[in-house]
Amino acid sequence: MAHGQVKRESVETEMHKSEDQSKTFVYTKKRGYDVTRNPHLNKGMAFSLEERLQLGIHGLLPPCFLSQDVQLLRVLRNFDRKKDDLDRYVFLMGLQDRNEKLFYRVLTSDTERFMPIVYTPTVGLACQQYGLAFRRPRGLFITIHDRHHISTMLQSWPELDIRAVCVTDGERILGLGDLGCYGMGIPVGKLALYTACGGMPPQQCLPVMLDVGTDNQELLKDPLYIGLRQKRVRGAAYDELLDEFMKAVTDRYGMDCLIQFEDFANTNAFRLLTKYRNEYCTFNDDIQGTAAVAVAGLLAALRITKSKMSDHTIVFQGAGEAAMGIADLIAMSMEKEGLPMEKCLKKIWMVDSKGLIVKGRDHLTHEKEKFAHEHKEMRRLEDVVKELKPTAIIGVAAIAGAFTEQIIKDMASFNERPIIFALSNPTSKAECTAEQCYTLTEGRGIFASGSPFDPVTLPDGRKFYPGQGNNSYVFPGVGLGVTACAIRTITDEIFLTTAETIAELVTEQDLAEGRLYPPLNTIRDVSLKLAVKIVEYAYEHNMASLHPEPKDKLAFVRSLVYSTDYDEFAVDAYRWPEDSMTVQSCKL
Repeated sequence: MAHGQVKRESVETEMHKSEDQSKTFVYTKKRGYDVTRNPHLNKGMAFSLEERLQLGIHGLLPPCFLSQDVQLLRVLRNFDRKKDDLDRYVFLMGLQDRNEKLFYRVLTSDTERFMPIVYTPTVGLACQQYGLAFRRPRGLFITIHDRHHISTMLQSWPELDIRAVCVTDGERILGLGDLGCYGMGIPVGKLALYTACGGMPPQQCLPVMLDVGTDNQELLKDPLYIGLRQKRVRGAAYDELLDEFMKAVTDRYGMDCLIQFEDFANTNAFRLLTKYRNEYCTFNDDIQGTAAVAVAGLLAALRITKSKMSDHTIVFQGAGEAAMGIADLIAMSMEKEGLPMEKCLKKIWMVDSKGLIVKGRDHLTHEKEKFAHEHKEMRRLEDVVKELKPTAIIGVAAIAGAFTEQIIKDMASFNERPIIFALSNPTSKAECTAEQCYTLTEGRGIFASGSPFDPVTLPDGRKFYPGQGNNSYVFPGVGLGVTACAIRTITDEIFLTTAETIAELVTEQDLAEGRLYPPLNTIRDVSLKLAVKIVEYAYEHNMASLHPEPKDKLAFVRSLVYSTDYDEFAVDAYRWPEDSMTVQSCKL
């Protein structure tokens, strides 16, 4: 597309910058109720009198004019009146369906407050009760019966400029297992954070549910269940669906359209990542996103322990996709420090449901075999910790309380600053609480969790703010950076660069307070800096397909970031082109 041209946002709406670039004007064919019922266009009572007259909505709204600031205040008051977090989730999703700009203004007004509602841990509960909370469809629902028609289904989606797709088949939602079609809450929540945390325009994001059935008997018997009432389809038919989906998406939206895989079961997650990663612009957030945020936390912890990554011995509770992703990136980080890869792998141990993974144990997968070392078999995590004396333990198996009092005390006995990461989501599945870690280690523990924990004050008055290893530090910034310069293959080096960048943004003050990540309320700035770093890396390593290369990369990325401020409508000053999908910027 030529410089100065603007791609259509949808069939009936376009956005343009004014000549001085200070304002965005919206042109639309819609009138009357169609405007006030469209979340992309609706401003509620913030429409000016001129806009109400031009758009044919004068009289459809109360005569009062409210600014977005006043609307925000009203939302916050209503939010505070809700009795529990699920009600708050439903309330915010309703706002997203009515007024998109205001929804994102709310989220960005206090990210630390609202992220646990729109994402973990509340999104897990929302997915479990999705049939009850379901109001209006958001995203595309593609079933196993839609094979050979996916390209036609994509044409039903009104937006033409999709840059990021988040897809799930609902088989492994957080630590909650197979939720089938109810898993759609995850792509919807993830893409809301693409916008709230990363600044990607919501119209460029598409959530997708691939419904191949569910093996969850409770859902199959649930009268409110919204998905296919059949057992999961596996094998060749499943693979054909995925192949067709990937091709249809890239045929319609381009080879540089980012496709994020989310909450697939372990067996499919690894297999599909290996299959598609070199052919499409894709990544698996549970494997690579979790890896980046965990390694970022470890790199920040190294500043406290005054050590290198290769100095550490790490034990994982869990050996699924999250554990494997983190372990691979840790090994890559150690190798970057100069340690041979063979020795890097020997510093990483894993415990799964059958105990310590060792050489010679039966039925080890290819992924587990890599981390199987010579050692006697051991069943209990407590015994493994006592035997191996690790410097860090990382929990990613969704087994609540797996880090027992004995394990935490043992870690503190042979480490001056034990590293204890309880990364399982939601909060109910955490391996230990922040309070248990800080209390049992007498404040010496270096702690991070997957879901948020309240600050902990010890009897001696020291106060710690637990670091939340939330993937939202990773995928919004990665998504913004990858799509900004049209990267077509996302390598593991990008995720190591991501981890290093996030760790560098943690201040000494943050570390002193127990934080291993920047405060969540700074996450938009973190995502912007991360995106710029990825753009710089991409051009340095000839990975970007957008040319010419922007000279000022910060200004370039910043120009792509979504604004929550209301746009102005300019209806009469514009005529629709009859034969072109793009238009030149107009003088107003």
